[in-house]
Amino acid sequence: MSAELLTLATSIAVEAGELAARRRREGVEVAATKSTVVDVVTEADREVERLIRGRIADARPGDGILGEEGGGHSGTSGLTWVVDPIDGTTNYLYGIPHYAVSIAVVEGEPDPLTWRALAGVVHNPAIGETFWAEAGSGAWVSGGDPPAGPSAAGEPIRVADPVPLGSALIGTGFAYDSRMRGVQGGIVAALLPQVRDIRRQGTASLDLCFVACGRLDAFFERTLSPWDHAAGALIAREAGAVVTGRGDAAPSRDFILAAQPALAPILLAELDALGVADAPLPG
Repeated sequence: MSAELLTLATSIAVEAGELAARRRREGVEVAATKSTVVDVVTEADREVERLIRGRIADARPGDGILGEEGGGHSGTSGLTWVVDPIDGTTNYLYGIPHYAVSIAVVEGEPDPLTWRALAGVVHNPAIGETFWAEAGSGAWVSGGDPPAGPSAAGEPIRVADPVPLGSALIGTGFAYDSRMRGVQGGIVAALLPQVRDIRRQGTASLDLCFVACGRLDAFFERTLSPWDHAAGALIAREAGAVVTGRGDAAPSRDFILAAQPALAPILLAELDALGVADAPLPG
Protein backbone atom coordinates (compact mmCIF):
# COMPACT_ATOMS: atom_id res chain seq x y z
CA MET A 1 0.00 0.00 0.00
CA SER A 2 2.71 2.52 0.96
CA ALA A 3 4.53 1.92 -2.32
CA GLU A 4 1.35 2.65 -4.28
CA LEU A 5 0.79 5.81 -2.28
CA LEU A 6 4.37 6.90 -2.91
CA THR A 7 4.05 6.31 -6.65
CA LEU A 8 0.92 8.44 -6.76
CA ALA A 9 2.40 11.16 -4.54
CA THR A 10 5.52 11.38 -6.71
CA SER A 11 3.63 11.62 -9.98
CA ILE A 12 1.37 14.34 -8.54
CA ALA A 13 4.32 16.27 -7.09
CA VAL A 14 6.14 16.26 -10.42
CA GLU A 15 3.05 17.41 -12.32
CA ALA A 16 2.38 20.11 -9.73
CA GLY A 17 6.00 21.20 -9.92
CA GLU A 18 5.77 21.57 -13.68
CA LEU A 19 2.78 23.88 -13.23
CA ALA A 20 4.53 25.90 -10.53
CA ALA A 21 7.65 26.31 -12.68
CA ARG A 22 5.58 27.35 -15.69
CA ARG A 23 3.76 30.00 -13.66
CA ARG A 24 7.11 31.20 -12.31
CA ARG A 25 8.40 31.69 -15.86
CA GLU A 26 5.25 33.61 -16.78
CA GLY A 27 5.61 35.97 -13.81
CA VAL A 28 4.35 35.82 -10.23
CA GLU A 29 2.53 38.39 -8.14
CA VAL A 30 1.31 38.39 -4.54
CA ALA A 31 -2.36 37.41 -4.40
CA ALA A 32 -2.83 37.93 -0.64
CA THR A 33 -1.12 37.96 2.73
CA LYS A 34 -1.94 35.64 5.61
CA SER A 35 -0.63 35.83 9.16
CA THR A 36 1.46 38.99 8.56
CA VAL A 37 2.33 41.26 5.64
CA VAL A 38 5.46 39.16 4.96
CA ASP A 39 3.47 35.89 4.91
CA VAL A 40 2.46 35.94 1.26
CA VAL A 41 0.48 33.66 -1.00
CA THR A 42 0.55 33.78 -4.78
CA GLU A 43 -2.18 32.73 -7.18
CA ALA A 44 0.20 29.98 -8.25
CA ASP A 45 0.09 28.53 -4.69
CA ARG A 46 -3.67 28.28 -4.98
CA GLU A 47 -3.66 26.92 -8.52
CA VAL A 48 -1.06 24.27 -7.74
CA GLU A 49 -2.94 23.13 -4.66
CA ARG A 50 -6.18 22.88 -6.67
CA LEU A 51 -4.37 20.61 -9.12
CA ILE A 52 -3.01 18.42 -6.32
CA ARG A 53 -6.37 18.17 -4.60
CA GLY A 54 -8.04 17.25 -7.86
CA ARG A 55 -5.58 14.47 -8.64
CA ILE A 56 -5.88 13.01 -5.13
CA ALA A 57 -9.69 13.16 -5.19
CA ASP A 58 -9.79 11.42 -8.57
CA ALA A 59 -7.43 8.63 -7.50
CA ARG A 60 -8.45 8.17 -3.86
CA PRO A 61 -11.80 9.79 -3.09
CA GLY A 62 -11.99 8.25 0.38
CA ASP A 63 -8.83 9.91 1.67
CA GLY A 64 -8.67 13.16 3.62
CA ILE A 65 -6.60 16.16 2.55
CA LEU A 66 -4.88 18.85 4.61
CA GLY A 67 -3.42 21.65 2.51
CA GLU A 68 -1.81 25.00 3.24
CA GLU A 69 -4.15 27.05 1.09
CA GLY A 70 -7.39 25.05 1.11
CA GLY A 71 -7.57 23.79 4.68
CA GLY A 72 -8.52 20.24 5.51
CA HIS A 73 -11.31 17.71 5.25
CA SER A 74 -11.59 14.23 6.71
CA GLY A 75 -11.95 11.09 4.66
CA THR A 76 -13.26 7.62 5.35
CA SER A 77 -10.08 5.61 4.71
CA GLY A 78 -8.07 6.71 7.75
CA LEU A 79 -5.44 8.28 5.47
CA THR A 80 -4.75 11.98 4.99
CA TRP A 81 -2.66 13.72 2.33
CA VAL A 82 -0.68 16.64 3.79
CA VAL A 83 0.13 19.11 1.06
CA ASP A 84 2.28 22.21 0.68
CA PRO A 85 1.83 23.27 -2.95
CA ILE A 86 4.78 25.68 -2.94
CA ASP A 87 6.99 25.55 0.14
CA GLY A 88 9.31 28.52 0.07
CA THR A 89 6.82 30.96 -1.45
CA THR A 90 9.06 33.97 -0.81
CA ASN A 91 11.92 32.28 -2.70
CA TYR A 92 9.44 31.47 -5.45
CA LEU A 93 8.17 35.05 -5.58
CA TYR A 94 11.71 36.43 -5.92
CA GLY A 95 12.85 33.85 -8.45
CA ILE A 96 15.24 32.06 -6.11
CA PRO A 97 15.44 28.45 -7.38
CA HIS A 98 14.93 26.90 -3.96
CA TYR A 99 11.27 26.01 -3.46
CA ALA A 100 9.39 22.73 -3.40
CA VAL A 101 6.16 20.83 -3.75
CA SER A 102 5.77 18.73 -0.59
CA ILE A 103 3.29 15.86 -0.35
CA ALA A 104 2.97 13.30 2.45
CA VAL A 105 0.46 10.57 3.20
CA VAL A 106 -0.20 9.94 6.89
CA GLU A 107 -2.26 7.44 8.83
CA GLY A 108 -4.52 8.74 11.56
CA GLU A 109 -5.75 12.22 12.31
CA PRO A 110 -3.93 15.06 10.52
CA ASP A 111 -2.01 15.98 13.68
CA PRO A 112 1.80 15.64 13.65
CA LEU A 113 1.76 14.74 17.34
CA THR A 114 -0.18 11.56 16.63
CA TRP A 115 -0.05 10.66 12.94
CA ARG A 116 2.12 7.97 11.37
CA ALA A 117 3.70 9.06 8.10
CA LEU A 118 3.60 6.39 5.39
CA ALA A 119 5.09 8.11 2.34
CA GLY A 120 6.54 11.48 1.45
CA VAL A 121 7.85 13.37 -1.56
CA VAL A 122 9.64 16.72 -1.78
CA HIS A 123 10.22 17.95 -5.34
CA ASN A 124 12.19 21.07 -6.33
CA PRO A 125 11.03 21.84 -9.88
CA ALA A 126 13.55 24.66 -10.32
CA ILE A 127 16.45 22.20 -10.48
CA GLY A 128 14.64 18.92 -11.16
CA GLU A 129 15.57 17.26 -7.87
CA THR A 130 13.21 14.95 -6.01
CA PHE A 131 13.50 13.35 -2.57
CA TRP A 132 11.22 10.56 -1.47
CA ALA A 133 10.75 7.98 1.27
CA GLU A 134 8.44 5.17 2.25
CA ALA A 135 8.13 4.22 5.92
CA GLY A 136 10.57 1.43 6.70
CA SER A 137 12.18 1.44 3.24
CA GLY A 138 14.81 4.19 3.35
CA ALA A 139 15.10 7.51 1.55
CA TRP A 140 16.13 8.38 -1.98
CA VAL A 141 17.00 11.31 -4.23
CA SER A 142 17.04 11.78 -7.98
CA GLY A 143 18.32 14.73 -9.97
CA GLY A 144 18.15 15.88 -13.55
CA ASP A 145 14.85 15.07 -15.19
CA PRO A 146 12.15 14.59 -12.52
CA PRO A 147 11.27 10.92 -12.05
CA ALA A 148 7.93 9.42 -12.96
CA GLY A 149 7.81 7.57 -9.67
CA PRO A 150 9.91 5.85 -7.02
CA SER A 151 10.80 3.07 -9.45
CA ALA A 152 12.76 5.61 -11.52
CA ALA A 153 16.52 5.79 -11.14
CA GLY A 154 17.59 7.34 -7.88
CA GLU A 155 20.27 7.18 -5.25
CA PRO A 156 19.77 6.11 -1.64
CA ILE A 157 20.64 8.85 0.84
CA ARG A 158 21.99 8.85 4.37
CA VAL A 159 22.75 11.50 6.96
CA ALA A 160 26.27 12.90 7.26
CA ASP A 161 28.96 11.24 9.33
CA PRO A 162 29.23 12.42 12.96
CA VAL A 163 30.95 15.75 13.61
CA PRO A 164 31.47 17.77 16.79
CA LEU A 165 29.19 20.75 17.32
CA GLY A 166 31.96 23.15 16.32
CA SER A 167 32.17 21.53 12.87
CA ALA A 168 28.42 21.26 12.28
CA LEU A 169 26.56 23.12 9.52
CA ILE A 170 23.13 23.96 10.93
CA GLY A 171 19.98 24.99 9.09
CA THR A 172 17.14 26.98 10.61
CA GLY A 173 14.24 29.26 9.73
CA PHE A 174 12.32 32.17 11.15
CA ALA A 175 8.68 32.84 11.96
CA TYR A 176 6.55 35.42 10.18
CA ASP A 177 5.69 37.09 13.50
CA SER A 178 8.17 39.96 14.06
CA ARG A 179 8.48 39.40 17.81
CA MET A 180 9.25 35.73 17.37
CA ARG A 181 11.76 36.55 14.65
CA GLY A 182 13.57 38.80 17.11
CA VAL A 183 13.80 35.96 19.64
CA GLN A 184 14.97 33.53 16.97
CA GLY A 185 17.59 36.00 15.78
CA GLY A 186 19.00 36.16 19.28
CA ILE A 187 19.22 32.37 19.48
CA VAL A 188 21.05 32.23 16.14
CA ALA A 189 23.45 34.98 17.21
CA ALA A 190 24.33 33.02 20.36
CA LEU A 191 24.64 29.68 18.53
CA LEU A 192 26.67 30.93 15.57
CA PRO A 193 30.07 31.15 17.34
CA GLN A 194 29.68 27.54 18.50
CA VAL A 195 29.12 25.88 15.09
CA ARG A 196 30.75 25.80 11.67
CA ASP A 197 28.03 28.05 10.23
CA ILE A 198 24.28 28.52 9.96
CA ARG A 199 22.11 28.45 6.85
CA ARG A 200 18.64 30.01 6.50
CA GLN A 201 17.41 28.93 3.06
CA GLY A 202 13.69 29.54 3.38
CA THR A 203 12.22 26.14 2.50
CA ALA A 204 11.83 23.82 5.49
CA SER A 205 10.91 20.75 3.46
CA LEU A 206 14.17 21.01 1.52
CA ASP A 207 16.15 21.79 4.67
CA LEU A 208 14.95 18.51 6.15
CA CYS A 209 15.91 16.70 2.96
CA PHE A 210 19.34 18.34 3.11
CA VAL A 211 19.81 16.79 6.55
CA ALA A 212 18.73 13.48 5.02
CA CYS A 213 21.42 13.60 2.33
CA GLY A 214 24.20 15.15 4.43
CA ARG A 215 24.18 18.68 3.02
CA LEU A 216 23.30 19.89 6.50
CA ASP A 217 24.26 18.26 9.79
CA ALA A 218 21.09 19.46 11.52
CA PHE A 219 18.04 21.67 11.15
CA PHE A 220 15.77 23.22 13.76
CA GLU A 221 12.83 25.61 13.69
CA ARG A 222 9.70 26.71 15.51
CA THR A 223 6.24 27.71 14.15
CA LEU A 224 6.29 25.26 11.24
CA SER A 225 2.88 24.09 10.08
CA PRO A 226 2.17 20.37 9.50
CA TRP A 227 2.48 20.68 5.71
CA ASP A 228 5.93 22.27 6.08
CA HIS A 229 7.50 19.17 7.61
CA ALA A 230 5.23 16.15 7.00
CA ALA A 231 7.15 14.79 4.01
CA GLY A 232 10.59 16.13 4.88
CA ALA A 233 10.53 14.72 8.41
CA LEU A 234 9.79 11.23 7.09
CA ILE A 235 12.56 11.51 4.49
CA ALA A 236 15.07 12.66 7.12
CA ARG A 237 14.06 9.90 9.54
CA GLU A 238 14.29 7.21 6.86
CA ALA A 239 17.77 8.50 6.00
CA GLY A 240 18.90 7.91 9.58
CA ALA A 241 18.31 11.29 11.22
CA VAL A 242 16.87 11.83 14.65
CA VAL A 243 13.70 13.85 14.12
CA THR A 244 12.05 15.11 17.29
CA GLY A 245 10.15 17.83 19.06
CA ARG A 246 10.83 19.01 22.61
CA GLY A 247 11.62 16.25 25.06
CA ASP A 248 9.93 13.07 23.95
CA ALA A 249 7.27 14.86 21.88
CA ALA A 250 6.85 14.42 18.16
CA PRO A 251 7.76 17.33 15.88
CA SER A 252 5.10 20.02 15.80
CA ARG A 253 4.55 23.76 15.50
CA ASP A 254 6.19 24.09 18.91
CA PHE A 255 9.57 22.75 17.80
CA ILE A 256 11.26 20.43 15.34
CA LEU A 257 14.85 19.25 15.16
CA ALA A 258 16.36 16.88 12.61
CA ALA A 259 19.98 15.94 13.07
CA GLN A 260 22.69 13.35 12.64
CA PRO A 261 22.08 11.00 15.62
CA ALA A 262 25.32 11.68 17.49
CA LEU A 263 24.88 15.43 17.08
CA ALA A 264 21.19 15.57 18.03
CA PRO A 265 21.47 15.40 21.86
CA ILE A 266 24.41 17.82 21.89
CA LEU A 267 22.59 20.41 19.77
CA LEU A 268 19.34 19.92 21.69
CA ALA A 269 21.13 20.55 24.99
CA GLU A 270 22.72 23.72 23.63
CA LEU A 271 19.44 24.99 22.20
CA ASP A 272 17.68 24.29 25.50
CA ALA A 273 20.39 26.23 27.32
CA LEU A 274 19.83 29.13 24.96
CA GLY A 275 16.07 29.03 25.63
CA VAL A 276 15.10 28.15 22.09
CA ALA A 277 11.56 27.14 23.02
CA ASP A 278 10.96 29.47 25.99
CA ALA A 279 9.16 32.22 24.08
CA PRO A 280 5.40 31.63 23.66
CA LEU A 281 4.29 30.88 20.13
CA PRO A 282 2.42 33.62 18.30
CA GLY A 283 -1.33 33.13 18.20
